[in-house]
Amino acid sequence: MSTKRKVPPRPMIGERVHGEIQGERAGAYERVYALVKRIPKGRVMTYGQIATLIENRLSARAVGWAMHGCPDGVPWQRVVNATGGCSTDRLPDIPEGLQRAMLEDEGVEFKQNGMLDLGRFRWTPPEHRPRRRAKKPG
Repeated sequence: MSTKRKVPPRPMIGERVHGEIQGERAGAYERVYALVKRIPKGRVMTYGQIATLIENRLSARAVGWAMHGCPDGVPWQRVVNATGGCSTDRLPDIPEGLQRAMLEDEGVEFKQNGMLDLGRFRWTPPEHRPRRRAKKPG
């Protein structure tokens, strides 16, 4: 009986390292996609905001990876980084400026520095908005 451990071959560039995502992480990805599908046109959410709303089952970075491989029909362009910028410009397989152009087509405005105003364009699902206190009569 050999005591040598079998080492799996190293993946080639562009191949998935861990195979197809299954189990708990797959469920978390589905929660991300379901939430992103709810973002209205002209509004955005951040990777970290989404991570928080799915109870931190994924980190903000992992939400980014989920979005990078999202299925058709998920409006990936509506997810931006914590400063209101488009992180997709750094990816080699997405044309530079595409995310910004798609958001501008939806009515999102960008400032001179290339960031959007999260105070104005960030969307929070109704069930996660702070409750407003009813005013006392009189």
